[in-house]
Amino acid sequence: SENCIRCPALEWPNDKRNQCIAKTEEFLSFTDGTISVSLLSITVLFFLITLLILGIFISYRDTPIVRANNRSLSFLLLVSIKLSFLSVFLFLGRPVDITCMLRIITFGITFSIAVSSLLAKTIMVCVAFKATKPGSSWRKWLGVKLSNSVVLFCSSIQIIICMTWLAISPPFQELDIHTSPGTIIIQCNEGSAIGFYSVIGYMGLLAAVSFVLAFLARSLPDSFNEAKYITFSMLLFCSVWITMIPAYLSTKGKNTVCVEIFAILTSSAGLLACIFLPKCYIIMFRPEMNQKACLLGSKT
Repeated sequence: SENCIRCPALEWPNDKRNQCIAKTEEFLSFTDGTISVSLLSITVLFFLITLLILGIFISYRDTPIVRANNRSLSFLLLVSIKLSFLSVFLFLGRPVDITCMLRIITFGITFSIAVSSLLAKTIMVCVAFKATKPGSSWRKWLGVKLSNSVVLFCSSIQIIICMTWLAISPPFQELDIHTSPGTIIIQCNEGSAIGFYSVIGYMGLLAAVSFVLAFLARSLPDSFNEAKYITFSMLLFCSVWITMIPAYLSTKGKNTVCVEIFAILTSSAGLLACIFLPKCYIIMFRPEMNQKACLLGSKT
């Protein structure tokens, strides 16, 4: 055509160069082939496993191995892991402003509650050991008040970070028309890079503190000591999110979403396996070990 006109930003010329047509939209949809089906299947499977473990713990809530490891924190940890698996559904589908905001809030807060619960468990192991000494002043710290305070305080900081981020510069839908010709990459923009890395950084700080305390407490002579399992879970957790950052920065569009979902699934499954599978094995297959006399006998 002799009369050329510029196509709108969201369109481009057809093969004959005589008409503007809409560009192809790219995002990770619920029906996006093998990738989406695989991620959804894994998510649902892990969610059902978490529900099963929660049911086992509720059914055996009065047994020594559940009671000894602070069952209220165990239930809170299971619920937060369950919610982290459910948060994967926010990462699928066409991104809009509200889902972009809900993604970071949901995964940031649920993971902070989970890691705070593990930190509280580790602190309680250390306090319980100190309290066994004659005349110890640590006995006044035993009980649910300390563990609840740790979880509430640590989680509240992450909530404040998230709310500040949303108030100042929240995540939003971004249309990338430059990376791939003829394609509109629909993705979430963090809004504030400082906000994003503050959420990730604080989560990493909690995990690092939990790892260090659990590592130091791993050899304490306590038959109910979960420290070694927490050490493994935090090591896996930190490894996943450290490797996730460069992968996140080097990808675009639905590949970035796949990286985020993989990190959420892997770290959540790691927490579930390291903390709860050993207990479920004893409850279901070694009931003779789920006796107070047996557990106390391993101390000596």
